[in-house]
Amino acid sequence: MNAILFPGQGSQVVGMGSEFYNNFDIVKKIFQEADDKLNYKISKIILEGPDDELKLTKNTQPAILTVSYSIFSVLKKEFDFNYTKFFAGHSLGEYSALVCSESLDFNDALYLLYERGKSMQEAVPVGKGSMIAVLGSKIDELNDFIKAVKTEGVCEIANDNAEGQTIISGDIESVNLLQNILKENKKKFIPLNVSAPFHCSLMSPAADKMKDKINSVDFKKPIFDVVCNVTSKPENKPEDIKRLLIEQICSTVRWRESIINISNENVSNFIEIGPGKVLSGMVKRTVKNINCFSINSINDMKKTINESKK
Repeated sequence: MNAILFPGQGSQVVGMGSEFYNNFDIVKKIFQEADDKLNYKISKIILEGPDDELKLTKNTQPAILTVSYSIFSVLKKEFDFNYTKFFAGHSLGEYSALVCSESLDFNDALYLLYERGKSMQEAVPVGKGSMIAVLGSKIDELNDFIKAVKTEGVCEIANDNAEGQTIISGDIESVNLLQNILKENKKKFIPLNVSAPFHCSLMSPAADKMKDKINSVDFKKPIFDVVCNVTSKPENKPEDIKRLLIEQICSTVRWRESIINISNENVSNFIEIGPGKVLSGMVKRTVKNINCFSINSINDMKKTINESKK
């Protein structure tokens, strides 16, 4: 059984999807559709950059969706999805999963992700937030360290990505205090170069802005089980999907639990569709004796189709 995974912010790179764009008319059509919907040349930013433009959250989010949906649209013509049960996306990747499972229209998703990116960027003034990656610590241990941060501010788990890989988000003072505690306990961490403190309660202004926008869009029941970031379980009712997409902006991305829950349902192949191989690395850290495939090129696609049949 297969599960299809879609990456989130951080996987973007200038030129992503260019091989598919150059070889498939359907991809050119999708890129043009994205340009028309957004009313600017997102295709040029994806294919040519500059990198600084692509890294802007309001561009990154629709750009990654466009590339993931393009690759999926090509794969759909070649791949037997009868043996696929689950779709899951990391953060903004959840929108890609919903589009590819026919729950959400591509044009509506472009609109929502552009607005989501803009709202998240505007929620906290630049320089007021901070994020760090903590390596090698268990979640329970990390929660104890967070409780030891004596501050009125915000310091929360943003992403539970994989066994021993957790992202913390909050205001700069609180996250700095946590860094001191981690140093005292000889724990590894890496400060992240991000534009805002995503997936924590500081994002509540963005969630408030997105509530009406998400509720105004039509969602259908997905044709595959879409595992939700907030609950780490499949959520298939349109009203629940909307509510959880709003919550997701301020909530922990429960990716490690999602992968464990999927693998417990006799899934042996995890197929990552979109730029990068970040999710495949997370899966391998979390569950053993499974196969991971990443589709970034036509060769990757051919290899995945052949290998996943075995």
